[in-house]
Amino acid sequence: MSDHNPTPPSEPTANPEPAMDANPHPDQAPLPEDPLSVAQAEVAKLTAVNAELADQFLRAKAEAENARRRADEEVSKARKFAVESFAESLLPVADSLTAGLAIADASAEQLREGSEATLRQLKSALERHKVIEINPEAGAKFDPHQHQAISVVPAEQEANTVVTVLQKGYLIAERVLRPALVTVSAPK
Repeated sequence: MSDHNPTPPSEPTANPEPAMDANPHPDQAPLPEDPLSVAQAEVAKLTAVNAELADQFLRAKAEAENARRRADEEVSKARKFAVESFAESLLPVADSLTAGLAIADASAEQLREGSEATLRQLKSALERHKVIEINPEAGAKFDPHQHQAISVVPAEQEANTVVTVLQKGYLIAERVLRPALVTVSAPK
């Protein structure tokens, strides 16, 4: 047996093998692929996509859980230390009261001056923290959202107006902390 090819290269063979082009004739439809290999390729592709989406989901879930935990910690700290700034602003008021009480032989005039200065400090501290007085003037219209009527009295004023303020009220950031206690004029 010889290693020689019996058909010379210049002669065509009787049964030539087709070329490996995907579509040798552009005007003809491509040859169908093996349905099993197409399905396996599609399954592999979908499995990879599924794994990627599962990874993205787990990462997003962990990130959301971390954000929720950080927010819970911040809320807890805010609640714990919310009064800190307010308390700091009241310390000078306490110091002034302590200093005033330490003077044993203070005159009535000195006590009054010290008390007025301390009250100014207190009002300033309250205002810095948006605690505002509700102190309606006599004749002001009664507002049930900011005033609490203790009694209704006959008066020359228009009905449902403030006659006297028995105790000031306070707002904190536009919310009633304590309503002003007032007497109100009775209808005539």
